[in-house]
Amino acid sequence: MTNFGLIGKSLSHSFSRSYFEKKFIENELKDHFYKNFELETIDQFSDLLKTQNLKGLNVTNPYKESIIPFLDELSIEAKEIGAVNCINIVNGKTIGYNTDAYGFGQSIKPFLDTTHDRALILGTGGASKAVAYALKKIGVEVFFATSSTKKNTNTFFYNEINEGMMNAFKLIINTTPLGLFPNINEAPALPYHLFTDKHLAYDLIYNPEQTLFLKQAKEKGAVTINGLSMLHLQAQKSWEIWN
Repeated sequence: MTNFGLIGKSLSHSFSRSYFEKKFIENELKDHFYKNFELETIDQFSDLLKTQNLKGLNVTNPYKESIIPFLDELSIEAKEIGAVNCINIVNGKTIGYNTDAYGFGQSIKPFLDTTHDRALILGTGGASKAVAYALKKIGVEVFFATSSTKKNTNTFFYNEINEGMMNAFKLIINTTPLGLFPNINEAPALPYHLFTDKHLAYDLIYNPEQTLFLKQAKEKGAVTINGLSMLHLQAQKSWEIWN
């Protein structure tokens, strides 16, 4: 028996389990199992590692950053990003990786053009760090929007996003959980009437397929992308790491 799983806080609507169970069937791996491990706090991770024959884990919100001190090693990318969404377990040693950056980068490349030289990333959590890393690798300048009370020089509060900023940022990416099922009537606080057909709006959320953020951007002519392609790509990269 070989066990894999997903750790997070609320996993009832997660994609990962069905994806990997299908992968096991396709590869005739009858002794492979994938489980959802809901942790109330990250401190429960140490007990989780006692699971017999545990080979690999995916990590989702809110633990992509707080998991790091519990791991033995980090890949170069995970260390630079400061967030982990994939763990490989080799001879009892836990090694953290970030496959979100790969998944996001590969999924957005076909949609980018010369107008997308500057991006506004909504949110400052673990997912935003992977997105920023991928965009910088492509050569896109990144800025952030936050609802926190603190901000850096490249970070804006939502109430600072005005017409000038919407003109400056033709690429806007939502990395927050706002709009995630079942809270489908939520969306980041943006001046949606200022979206145009020159904008590219990307939402890491894939459930629902069209979030309120994407719907409102699309109504103004923006090209919109949800997170499903990224999800498949990062999961495939996790599978490669585990094998």
